Amino acid sequence: MGNGKKLYVGNLPYSVSSSELEAIFAEFGTVESAQVIVDRDTGRSKGFGFVEMASAEDAQAAIDGLSGKEVNGRPLTVNEARPREERGGRGQRNYGGYGRRY
Repeated sequence: MGNGKKLYVGNLPYSVSSSELEAIFAEFGTVESAQVIVDRDTGRSKGFGFVEMASAEDAQAAIDGLSGKEVNGRPLTVNEARPREERGGRGQRNYGGYGRRY
């Protein structure tokens, strides 16, 4: 099991920035980082991101409070980010299956 603090956030409105994402989650605890994933070539949001909370409790509170909550008319998908490194990979850090190319 991971430490449960990193969250995947999906179905984000394209208008939401990383700082807005942080503000949405700050309501539920201390946000260590919030990042909307953007397309490398166009700089546009891909409609999902990752948020790291200070504790597993904060992360769970955010999942409970925000999963399915509408932001600009779109219900958010919020769940624990699943690191791919559980399958015995050697030090290759893939974040939720997306390489660090941004």
